[in-house]
Amino acid sequence: MADASAQHPAPSPATVADIMHPPVTTVDQNDHLAAAAYLMKRADATALIVTQAQTGEPIGIITDADVSHAVADGKNPNDVRIYQAMTARPTVVNTTTSIRDAAAVMASRRFRHLPIIGDPSLVGIVDITDVCRALLQADVPEVAAAAEEPPSDASMFVKDLRDDSSTG
Repeated sequence: MADASAQHPAPSPATVADIMHPPVTTVDQNDHLAAAAYLMKRADATALIVTQAQTGEPIGIITDADVSHAVADGKNPNDVRIYQAMTARPTVVNTTTSIRDAAAVMASRRFRHLPIIGDPSLVGIVDITDVCRALLQADVPEVAAAAEEPPSDASMFVKDLRDDSSTG
């Protein structure tokens, strides 16, 4: 019997362009953190691209975690400028970057967001949820292979918790 994978070659890996969110919501570097929080809520986003005031060019990224950290440090979001809390010159990937490579960058550098650069400039953004969702789809060969492995200790722990909660 012939191997099924030999008969049907694996599809090429999906790229970040397939899962990115365009358009990207931007915010001016001189705005207050409160403005960033408001825009994130309105756009249902967890990160905004920060632009330079005069040129509109992207210069950084501000995330919900940045806002939370400032508030936790006792700072008033109406008194802190975005440029004081943002990550300047964030790591970016291009539209042809595979989802697997994006996941590796995000995991190794502990990022939850990656801006996507196209030919002219910024074209989108992906977050950790987008990447996880894409990797969990059955048509991604790496995930399909991982699904055949025995359950990890973490999944056993979850099962045990469910069993304990049902007894009362």
